[in-house]
Amino acid sequence: MADERLGEDLLLNIDQVSRLTGVRKSTLRYWEKSFEEFLKPVRTESNRREYRLADVDVIEAIKRLIEEEYLTNTGVRIKLKEIISSTKKSPGRKRSQRL
Repeated sequence: MADERLGEDLLLNIDQVSRLTGVRKSTLRYWEKSFEEFLKPVRTESNRREYRLADVDVIEAIKRLIEEEYLTNTGVRIKLKEIISSTKKSPGRKRSQRL
């Protein structure tokens, strides 16, 4: 239970997220603008991006939808809306199963 709370509070900078997901930093910045309703990293006082684990889940989902399902940005938005609405209906799922 304490491990779950730690994961919720964990914040990663853009470099860490880039290395973790294999997505270039410039692409992460682009996706932040393109998918702003789904991807909103926290900003520090110095305006640096800090990503929650939920943001990393969204990034991995976007990457999968673009690279494996060959969706356009519009298709990704539609699919993310479907995924998020189904996740809200079944909140008991683990982080790795959400997106």
